[in-house]
Amino acid sequence: MNAQENQVALPLRSHTILGVCEAIGEDFGFNPVFLRVPLAAIVLWNPMSAIGAYFALGAVVLASRLLFPKAKAAEVASKQEVPVAANEQRELAKAA
Repeated sequence: MNAQENQVALPLRSHTILGVCEAIGEDFGFNPVFLRVPLAAIVLWNPMSAIGAYFALGAVVLASRLLFPKAKAAEVASKQEVPVAANEQRELAKAA
């Protein structure tokens, strides 16, 4: 992904409601479906507690994102590639 491309905020993405499950999955490094499926099951069993828990998790995610924002400058710098001449060959890292 280019550094110039804008990413849509989690709550505004078309495949999320508020982006809570996706944000938690992104923070802890797992697929958000592993949260969505149990949440959907809890909604069928007790909708009010599931919705309350979802909004409580949303508040925790919001607070964590506001208190500990990602360092965007370091992220952009790490994603930029060094230009390579067209006639220069790149050596591939050997898998150990």
